[in-house]
Amino acid sequence: MDLNYTAEDVAFRKQVRTWLEHNMPRHIKNLDERRAWHRRLYEAGYLGMGWPKEYGGQGARPMEQAIVADEMARAGAPAPTNGLGLGIAGPTIVVHGTDAQKRRYLRKILTAEEMWCQLYSEPNAGSDLAALRTAAVDKGNHFIVDGQKIWTSGGANADWGLLLARTDPAVPKHKGITCFLMNMRQPGVDVRPLKQITGESEFNEIFFEDVRVPKANLLGPLNQGWQVLVSTLMHERFGIGETIGGTEQTLAQLVEIARGAIIDGRSAAEDAEIRQQLAQFAIEVAAKKYNGLRSLTRRLKGRLPGPESSIGKLVSTELTQRMVKFSVRLLGEFALLERRSPFAPDGDWLRRILYSESMTIAGGTSPVQKNMIGERILQLPKG
Repeated sequence: MDLNYTAEDVAFRKQVRTWLEHNMPRHIKNLDERRAWHRRLYEAGYLGMGWPKEYGGQGARPMEQAIVADEMARAGAPAPTNGLGLGIAGPTIVVHGTDAQKRRYLRKILTAEEMWCQLYSEPNAGSDLAALRTAAVDKGNHFIVDGQKIWTSGGANADWGLLLARTDPAVPKHKGITCFLMNMRQPGVDVRPLKQITGESEFNEIFFEDVRVPKANLLGPLNQGWQVLVSTLMHERFGIGETIGGTEQTLAQLVEIARGAIIDGRSAAEDAEIRQQLAQFAIEVAAKKYNGLRSLTRRLKGRLPGPESSIGKLVSTELTQRMVKFSVRLLGEFALLERRSPFAPDGDWLRRILYSESMTIAGGTSPVQKNMIGERILQLPKG
């Protein structure tokens, strides 16, 4: 694994950093503004960088993609709006879609003209997705879908969804599942937002009743949706785990707070316990970074994200959770104030503390990731 940047990489990093300095919005207030920022990123060539050029991508090297992600995290840039389209639906269509599907959907994902969600989890099929019961019945030139999904991020704003449904109930549960491209704006699709502990409604439950899905919207072979699912989750976990940035910025914020916070009459940065905890975070952030570079090396060799992405996802979400909760040690009760309070510190720490819980569940819970690591990387026997 060569960790040295080429002269080309250094020049590209400078280009990205300069562009962000001149174009990054300081505040985004609503979905329309986030879509405008998304489109600006795409027009600059910083979205869908690894996607094929013929479908609107840039055909960029994985290192260039990592540099953009790193620079956006360093600058604290707002995320693009169509995250599930960019991180999950698009890469899955690139791998498993027909040429017609790629031409129909990919460019509109990149421009955020069409928003996407992921229709996987069900009330009794969350971590065990193979237990899903939503059914798609073959009616000749189309399927009829009935069932329910839950914890669907962005479902209320989605135009399309990546759906897993059971097409053959007579075979073992990991078989007989098929992946579909679902039009979310058609009759029979009922989206109901769920109120979260943060006060937001990013998650949704969705009901399907006699929903018609053309056979042209089948993604991958019939009854082989589990194979499609595996590649999708690898992309999702790779995205959640990040390649380089994210936790580094949170650590930098905590260090800055420690320098300014006063505990027992002196700077918190002078407290031995606090310094030790910040040092421990720094060690874990560095270890996470180098694991991300290992995943990047895999991509540089032309391979898809593998089971090692579970390490990045597990470490990133649990480390982030511990780091944002440490803000209470530094800020005291001020860390628990909502951002609209005039006394709330910069950083929106309360929301981040509450939201961090959900990220240890999204993309497969921490226990699921530990099983993946134990069985597929360490080759331990199943318990």
